[in-house]
Amino acid sequence: MLSSSCLSFLELSSSDMLDFPPTPRTVPRVLTASGIFSDKDSEISSSKGQGRKIIVANFLPLHAKKDTDSGQWNFSFDEDSLLLQLKDGFSPDVDVIYVGSLKVDVDVREQDEISQKLLEEFNCAPTFIPTHLQKQFYHGFCKQHLWPLFHYMMPISPYHGSRFDRRLWQAYLSANKRFADKVMEVINLEKDYVWIHDYHLMVLPTFLRKRYSRIKLGFFLHSPFPSSEIYRTLPVRDEILRALLNADLIGFHTFDYARHFLSCCSRLLGLEYESKRGYLTLEYFGRTIYIKILPVGVHMGRLEFALDQPHTSIKVKEIKENLQGKKLILGVDDIDIFKGIGLKLLAMEQLLSQHPELRGNVVLVQILNPARSNGNDVQEAKRETYEITERINKVFGCPGYQPVILIDHPIPPHEKIAYYVSAECCIVNALRDGMNLVPYEYIVCRQGTSKMDKVLEVSPSSPRTSTIVVSEFIGCSPSLSGAVRVNPWDFDAVADALYAAVTMPALEKQLRHEKHYRYVSSHDVAYWARSFLHDLERACQEHYSKRCWGIGLGLSFRILSLSPSFRKLSIEHIGSAYRNASRRAIFLDYDGTVVSETLVVKSPSPEVISIINNLCTDPKNTVFIVSGRGKVSLGSWFDSCKNLGIAAEHGYYLRWNRDSDWEVSPLAENFDWKRIAEPVMNLYTEATDGSYIETKDSALVWHYQDADPYFGSCQAMELLDHLENVLANEPVVVKRGQQIVEVKPQGVTKGLVAERVLSTMVNSDKAPDFVMCIGDDRSDEDMFESILSRSYSLSLATPPMIFACTVGQKPSKAKYYLDDTADVLTLLQSLANCSSSRKLRSSFETPVLFEDDV
Repeated sequence: MLSSSCLSFLELSSSDMLDFPPTPRTVPRVLTASGIFSDKDSEISSSKGQGRKIIVANFLPLHAKKDTDSGQWNFSFDEDSLLLQLKDGFSPDVDVIYVGSLKVDVDVREQDEISQKLLEEFNCAPTFIPTHLQKQFYHGFCKQHLWPLFHYMMPISPYHGSRFDRRLWQAYLSANKRFADKVMEVINLEKDYVWIHDYHLMVLPTFLRKRYSRIKLGFFLHSPFPSSEIYRTLPVRDEILRALLNADLIGFHTFDYARHFLSCCSRLLGLEYESKRGYLTLEYFGRTIYIKILPVGVHMGRLEFALDQPHTSIKVKEIKENLQGKKLILGVDDIDIFKGIGLKLLAMEQLLSQHPELRGNVVLVQILNPARSNGNDVQEAKRETYEITERINKVFGCPGYQPVILIDHPIPPHEKIAYYVSAECCIVNALRDGMNLVPYEYIVCRQGTSKMDKVLEVSPSSPRTSTIVVSEFIGCSPSLSGAVRVNPWDFDAVADALYAAVTMPALEKQLRHEKHYRYVSSHDVAYWARSFLHDLERACQEHYSKRCWGIGLGLSFRILSLSPSFRKLSIEHIGSAYRNASRRAIFLDYDGTVVSETLVVKSPSPEVISIINNLCTDPKNTVFIVSGRGKVSLGSWFDSCKNLGIAAEHGYYLRWNRDSDWEVSPLAENFDWKRIAEPVMNLYTEATDGSYIETKDSALVWHYQDADPYFGSCQAMELLDHLENVLANEPVVVKRGQQIVEVKPQGVTKGLVAERVLSTMVNSDKAPDFVMCIGDDRSDEDMFESILSRSYSLSLATPPMIFACTVGQKPSKAKYYLDDTADVLTLLQSLANCSSSRKLRSSFETPVLFEDDV
């Protein structure tokens, strides 16, 4: 069956579709996490935007050739290089420096001289990689491991792909380090922006971030990013992910590629992405990494210039004479196994077999670009191409007519442009491809220029047409909504698509072409580069508003970025305040604070009981465990702690000590909402393997920590939305926590617990001059906010010392952090020891009466 585009002919011919507003040439204003930018803010200020742009890629955009007679090197820019073309997106006064390797070997004795020459004349800083290292790095790890895997080819046997080789991985690291060294030679760390390109340099962000924590760093992946099931097979999967997360902005051609990357971050690193004012972001050790989705475009000026060249006009006339009225179908592909050339030829064979009337009237010209690597797979693809071509021409050809014409040699750009101009249809049916700009180039060439109109003998006002058959597995497919999309594996469907393309009515071809041209002309390479740098500058704005620390060794290195007022809680600092206090209030969360979340047994250890008891026996202390757990479990676990206060179910139940009765919050009296919420939760529990419902007296909690991470997270978002809708008129709140979705009564929060305890102490003339609160999740943020604001409202001559502390290094309302539960227990033990030593000194100071004194 024919898989048509997402827009029907009727949709294309609608008035709205024909009246698209022109896309602005400047990057439009954007929404960011901090709000809407004004016109003034939307333009990057000159003071921030004047840093040089350092473009880093595997190869420099240069041609290099050594004269065998004179021994002199000749260099020239590669005008077809994307790296060179993207300069059009920058302001003319912005300096651009290129860092990369040359495609030729340079003698060690000549390297210094050539480096100086290239930097002075071409603004290029060459990275010289020894031949043996280049072979292992580029032809080895890049082409044998990363490139096949990112195109969904797994080494399932020694005869099908290459097994992982640790030596090639080490070569990849060594080469990336050489690129880092070269970048550091030319960069101005305070001003310059670094833009890294493609999978050859995926660990480079770590090497650069390690050198300077505030380096302004963007990365764009030009290949597909595979699904997590494929990517997870890579033995160095975590190292590469963590390295990419050392960039400030990570770019992808399509949402699918970005979604796969985010899924890998979720499954492998436990990171959840958020959408902030239109941006996808990841929070990673206090840093915000932005994800950009924007396909690259073509250089309009260069294509239009080529169209007007005399050589192009001559070749167009030659093709027109050779065709003699036949319809030309064009394919332009590199020779590799992922371009689907063999399947394309099988579709052509099927087309001629099913439609005899097209024999002698349709020609497929297949241009084969030189292979970028050597290997058995390339030779196999070429052999298959020639075999099928020979068979088609033998069966369907005749004197003066060849259904398939192979061009298997390098051709100058003007010849390729001429074929674009002459083609009735362009087909790109790659099995996997990162982007593929062939359809874009074809669209621009079919639009033509005034000079080309004269060559073709058409009126400048005549309608332009083009038809495209495109694989749904390549990056440009989503942006070509007027193309005929196909599954390349189904060559019967591809044959039907080709037939639809060559027999399509002229008006439909015109409407599809106009829609495509509007997009391609407004989203060119300059727009792409300008938009990426715009977002990179936005992503780096917070660099100097936070304090940074480098942590981790090797490829586990990352930057911890925290607010200047957010610091680790020092035992010495809090110990001094603790000893000098006359009355203290201490609030402790349970799970993730005094007991690790990873433990299977959730009851407190004897060590925890002992520490809590020692704190509670100090008469100056009022200690509360404030938890979301039920009163029965908390009451039984801490039964030996006589003076411990407990707030269960986020404060719905509260008791001041073991001997007092449980008080019930007056804020929650009606629980009819449970009859609405529980059936909804049951639906999601049945549909989500590994999830379960916890029923509390005051709340219902849906847990999904044992479910598939990605599916569980998606289901949690759906459940949250579902519950908010059905409970909109009920006196409850629906919140998402750490792998839970909870429904609880309005007003029942840990913050109210802290406020109530502090108010009671003040009203009893026992106002605390030391308040400490430690917790690890979102519900504890209410406590932090409460005690921090409460300190200013207390009618005291001297406000208390406040220690709001979160567990884990993450954004929080707290001013302090501790790394984990072990740190928490160490701190509490230290404070308990202070209480014990004071009690011991008091016992020595108390007079003792003996019988002789009576």
